[in-house]
Amino acid sequence: MQGDKSAYVHDVFSKIAKRYDTMNSVLSFQQHRLWRKYAMRQLPLTPASQVLDVAAGTGAWTFAIAKRLGPGGRVIGLDFTEAMLEVAEARRERFPFRDRVQFVHGDAMNLPFPDNTFDLCTIGFALRNMPSAEGCLREMARVVKPGGAVVSLELSKPEAAWFRRLYYFYFYRILPKIGELVVGDREPYAWLPESLIDFPDRKGLEEIFRRVGLRDVWSRPLTFGIAAFHIGWK
Repeated sequence: MQGDKSAYVHDVFSKIAKRYDTMNSVLSFQQHRLWRKYAMRQLPLTPASQVLDVAAGTGAWTFAIAKRLGPGGRVIGLDFTEAMLEVAEARRERFPFRDRVQFVHGDAMNLPFPDNTFDLCTIGFALRNMPSAEGCLREMARVVKPGGAVVSLELSKPEAAWFRRLYYFYFYRILPKIGELVVGDREPYAWLPESLIDFPDRKGLEEIFRRVGLRDVWSRPLTFGIAAFHIGWK
């Protein structure tokens, strides 16, 4: 089952790689930019931080982190979709701090790094796509140094009942149609609401952070709970 989900997700994101960033803006009404800005302010970064960005996609978050680092800092963006990494590498060539950035093809469920390697490990809008959110977070915690942090910025489930009904109508009925209109393929954006059905809510994800051994875990709902920021320390 996990293998089936991985193959399906790989196919979905291969199809939308070149329009991924544009579609994020359209489908979230630009809210994803505000969510990222909030998350960036919470990251415990120093100029020399060594960072792993899991499921980096086209690199938007990876590049934002790199801008906060100094010459001694480094961020590695890892993804298992080659088409996404091709877009990220093309962007890297135009990025002024490209020496601070490296992209790696790899599996988030089996990270190709030793224990206690990074000061910070992040994942943005991809944890729900993993075969196991807990398994992915456990791997992220493994490669973070003691005293380092694991961060997730992810879609979530609105907490107010009235807004949840309104949002779910958009999410399940309207969003796939917009995706089909813009991209010409309904499937990738039908997957988006499907990926949240069994995904935990904000408090449930906090508990998973704790189960994998992280401490001082806290989270914040964003835009009525459409998204959530989580952080935990090793």
